[in-house]
Amino acid sequence: MRPNKCISLIVSGVLVSGLMLSSCQSDLAMMADAALRNTPGYPAARPDTGSPAAPSTPADPAPLPTAPSVPPAQNVAEKPACDADVQSRLKAAGTGVVSLQCSVRLSSADVVTHPIVFEGSAASGSVLDCGGGTLDVSAGASRKEKTAVVVRSRQTGSGSWDVPTNVTIRNCNIKGFARIYGLGENADGATMKASSRNPGHTAFAQASAPRNVRLENITFTAPDGIPFYVGPGVTNSALVNSRINGKSTSVAVYLDAESANNTISNNVFGITTEKRELIAVDGSANNRITNNTFRHAENGGIFLYRNCGEGGVIRHQKPQYNQITGNTFRYTSSFLAQPAVWLNSRNGNRSYCFKDLAYPFGSSASNLDFAQNNVVRNNRLEGGSESLIRNDDPTNEIGGNTSTGGW
Repeated sequence: MRPNKCISLIVSGVLVSGLMLSSCQSDLAMMADAALRNTPGYPAARPDTGSPAAPSTPADPAPLPTAPSVPPAQNVAEKPACDADVQSRLKAAGTGVVSLQCSVRLSSADVVTHPIVFEGSAASGSVLDCGGGTLDVSAGASRKEKTAVVVRSRQTGSGSWDVPTNVTIRNCNIKGFARIYGLGENADGATMKASSRNPGHTAFAQASAPRNVRLENITFTAPDGIPFYVGPGVTNSALVNSRINGKSTSVAVYLDAESANNTISNNVFGITTEKRELIAVDGSANNRITNNTFRHAENGGIFLYRNCGEGGVIRHQKPQYNQITGNTFRYTSSFLAQPAVWLNSRNGNRSYCFKDLAYPFGSSASNLDFAQNNVVRNNRLEGGSESLIRNDDPTNEIGGNTSTGGW
C-alpha cells in the first residue's frame, strides 16, 4: 500500500524539528508514535533471565548490572544507637560526608552541616531522629553538596546490588535535599541505560533500589532544587506529616521511572517553583498522593507522564494505578494557571523522545504516556475551577472534586 505523502511529511517534520511546534505538538506526537510502532525490524524480545542481557544491536558500551540473587529481608529491626565516635563526627564542624549504619537521636539545639549517607544493607533499620534539630547543607556549591540525606544501594565487587531497607528519618529541619536511589541518582545514567534494554528492567530496578524508607515530620527548606527525589526503582518510600518550603528550580517531589508504591501524604507544600509543577510522577505507579495542601499551585500541581527517551534510556513502567485523593490546591490567580492534576501531560511532546528506538517495549515502542487507571477524587481546588483537572483517558476515575474559583 502506497504511504500517504502528507503523513510522511508530517512524521519527518516531527523527527527533524523535535516536536517544537507547540500548537499541534500532541497531535503530531501521536501520529509519529503510531508510525514508529508500525515500523518493521524490531529485534525479537528475549526472555528475562533475571539479569539484563546486552542487545545485539544497537551496541551499548555501558557495563551491564548484575541482579541480586537473594532479595534482602523486608522486616528489619531498628539498629542500636551509634557509638560516641560516630556521634562526635556527626556533630563536629565541617562538611565531610558521614555514613550511618546505626541510629542517632539529636536535640533541637543540634545543627549538623555534614551530608549523611545510608548505604547498602548495613544501613537497614537505621533511624535518624533529629529531635527538632537541623541538617543544614544549604551553603553547598552544587546539588550534591546541598543534599543533606542520601539513602542508596551499593554495587558490590561482583556487580550485584546491596540494598538498604527500613531506614527512617524523622523530626528534622532539613535545609537542603533528600534523595533515595538504587541503579542511579536519576533515570539517565549508564547503568539504567544498559538495564533498560532488557524486558525485565522494571523488576530489576526495583530489586536493586532501597525499600521502605520513611521521612516523617520533616520541614524542608529547599535551596533552589528538588527537596525530595525518589529515584528509579524505589518502592514503598513515604514522605508524611511534613512541610516543604523554600524555592525549587524544578519540582518539589519527583517520583522517577520504575518506582512504585510510594506515599506522599498529609504534607503542606508552601514551596514555590520557577515554572514547573509541584509533584512529577514520571513512569511511577501505584503511588498514594493523599491529603496534601499545595499553597502555590499556579505552575501546576501533580503531573503524570512517562519521560520517553531522555538520555537514551527506555522507560518501561507506565504512570498507572496512582491514587490522588483528598488534596487541596490553592490558586491566587487564574492568569496562566496550570492544571492541578494533569494525566498524560506530555505524550511524546519532547525532542528526546526518539532517542530510545529499536526495542519492542516501553517508551521505545511508544512515546505516549499511558497514564491510565488512576483515581483522582475528592480534591479541592481553591481559587480555581474543575477544568484544572485534565484527563483524556476514560480508564481514569475522576469524581467528587470541588472548586471555589468560579472560572
